[in-house]
Amino acid sequence: MEKCELVIIGGGPAGLSAGIYAARAAIKTVLLERGIPGGLVVSSQHIENYPGFESGISGPELMAQMEKQARRFDLEIRFADVWVIQPAGSEIILETDHGRISAGAIIVATGVQPNLLGVKGEFELTGRGVSYCATCDGAFFRGKRVAVVGGGDAAVEEAMFLTKFAERVFVIHRRGELRATKIIQQRAFANPKIEFVWHSVVDEILGGDMVESLTVRDVRDHKTTSLDVDGVFIYVGYRPNSSLVEDLVELDEKGYIITDENMRTNRPGIFAAGDIRQKLLRQVVTAVADGAIAAVAAEKYLEEMKLS
Repeated sequence: MEKCELVIIGGGPAGLSAGIYAARAAIKTVLLERGIPGGLVVSSQHIENYPGFESGISGPELMAQMEKQARRFDLEIRFADVWVIQPAGSEIILETDHGRISAGAIIVATGVQPNLLGVKGEFELTGRGVSYCATCDGAFFRGKRVAVVGGGDAAVEEAMFLTKFAERVFVIHRRGELRATKIIQQRAFANPKIEFVWHSVVDEILGGDMVESLTVRDVRDHKTTSLDVDGVFIYVGYRPNSSLVEDLVELDEKGYIITDENMRTNRPGIFAAGDIRQKLLRQVVTAVADGAIAAVAAEKYLEEMKLS
């Protein structure tokens, strides 16, 4: 069984930030990522509120720079899926698809994933007009009609991105006003390609080989109408990827990991950082801060364990 001091699970901004700090502190660290480093940020077409980039930066470019920086400090990044986490005395054993690893501490930075609408046709037509990433799939809808479901920052920003390709973008929101920040709202309202469908929800996604239409219901009088679209992009919130630790650490009612200000969970040696953590704001800037704090807290914990 391989032994190391620290294992970071997840290669998004929190995990990479933790890796940079841990590697610079000469802690024997391995970062495990089951997909592409960068997390959900790589699906963001433009990030304009991350300090240091006056004109903004694309999500993929920002995360590529973070990964390069982490590797420059010799952080070991492996592509592996963690199956089980098992505390064993002063060690924590991780079962992965590439073998077992023993660590003195771990940082859980597994992030979140998009919520599903849970309506008929969503599963059947995923990848055939149903998408959760406008940046990934927007170009397939050039000259077509698409819908975006949601009213937060992600939904409205992606709706604006889709206007680069689609001839018409319908934003379907169950309330009569958006939850997105004011500046994003103003840009969307000024975009002639965007049409808002207020007080409405999607009851069904219809189509054969591809999406053809939506059944939209007004939540006030429950009347339904048919909306002809070629695609639908769903942005109705996120759920935490916390199943790995649900029996190990304290979670809130939504499944987010509860930590203190130093990213410590209620289980010694297990830290959490980024969107997986219970907190007010989930942004790249807060994820990066979480990762840095978690790495420093883990370093202090490992030092204390050596002295005990």
